[in-house]
Amino acid sequence: MKVTVFSSNQPRHLNLVRELSKISDEIFFISENNKAISYYKNLSKKSKIIQTYLMNLISSEISIFNNTNHLPENVKTISIDTDGLDKQNNSQLDIALSSDVYIIFGASYIKGWLIDFLVKNKAINIHMGLAPYYRGAACNFWAMFDNKPEYVGATIHYLSKGLDNGDILFHCLPKRQTYKNPFFFTMQPALTAQKALVNVVKNETIFTLKSIKQDKSHEIRYSRSQDFNHIVANNFLQKNININTNNIIYPNLIDPIFG
Repeated sequence: MKVTVFSSNQPRHLNLVRELSKISDEIFFISENNKAISYYKNLSKKSKIIQTYLMNLISSEISIFNNTNHLPENVKTISIDTDGLDKQNNSQLDIALSSDVYIIFGASYIKGWLIDFLVKNKAINIHMGLAPYYRGAACNFWAMFDNKPEYVGATIHYLSKGLDNGDILFHCLPKRQTYKNPFFFTMQPALTAQKALVNVVKNETIFTLKSIKQDKSHEIRYSRSQDFNHIVANNFLQKNININTNNIIYPNLIDPIFG
């Protein structure tokens, strides 16, 4: 089986590629420089609060995705600049466009000929947030900011031309345990989502799973990168987090999978 992954270059993204490489003959990895981290770093130059937030974010990611080994030999990487997907033409990505499965995780907004190709080929997106309730940027952060831990999770859905609104295959949730670190809590569903997605690719049920359309009337927040600032970060850092996921009453979810 051949798999193409459109993603970024942070530990959680590289972990997905490593795990997929274990069950695939060949992986084509379109790797963008991480836009979110660059955005936070620019903000952190002006604010110690943002610096603290960023250090906590990076620390939680490393604690969960700590594999620093080189990517396996069956991974062929195409590195591009942030938001560079729009600059790629068909011939530049040709080697990666004849796979059995296409997966998007943390890539920049895709449009033009590439979105048409990926939608036609039923590409799968990992959305860090529980759609349709939370869509946009940093959804799990905003769910916690809104004091709604029951909406922290991930959504595996078909890619669509609209942001995070493709038909849903299933939802993924944090591991059942008590969390005192909000950064770890909001990062952990990424691991659940990766394990679940790798499993359905491995057993090839990814080709037969039924999907359900999103009901946009359930949307709670549509967040954008510019919504985040040092005031918001400070409010988040001041929260006293102690969450036991066994006590959470979750909303109506599609085939939810716990870590």
